Amino acid sequence: MQQEDNGTILKRHMKYTFYLLAVFVLGWGFTTYDTAFLGLIVGSVTSFYNHWLLYRKVNKFGETVVTGGKMYSLGTVSRMAAAGLAVFISLRYPEYINVYFVIVGLMTSYLVIFIDFMIQSKKQTNV
Repeated sequence: MQQEDNGTILKRHMKYTFYLLAVFVLGWGFTTYDTAFLGLIVGSVTSFYNHWLLYRKVNKFGETVVTGGKMYSLGTVSRMAAAGLAVFISLRYPEYINVYFVIVGLMTSYLVIFIDFMIQSKKQTNV
């Protein structure tokens, strides 16, 4: 069993997230549920930004540990601030963006990670 590079995993997560975003954009453009789909888009984009930011911070943390340095944070406050900003924007413009679907969209990265884990586990057991 071969260990994967973190960059490969992030690229795969990015691909899955873009597929979901494409579905959300199509839903926003072609259905009457435009506020719900725009909420999913805003939440998903914020979720992916937080996922990418955590990936960068964890890699930096690993490099810092290897070199013997100190790192004090993994960016929790900035990720919370991004999620708070997405919710704030949806509360400011409720006629365009549904706040409940923003919150659901913020969970998109976790859904993508779970689906990727299931697919990769299935591939490894079939090898």
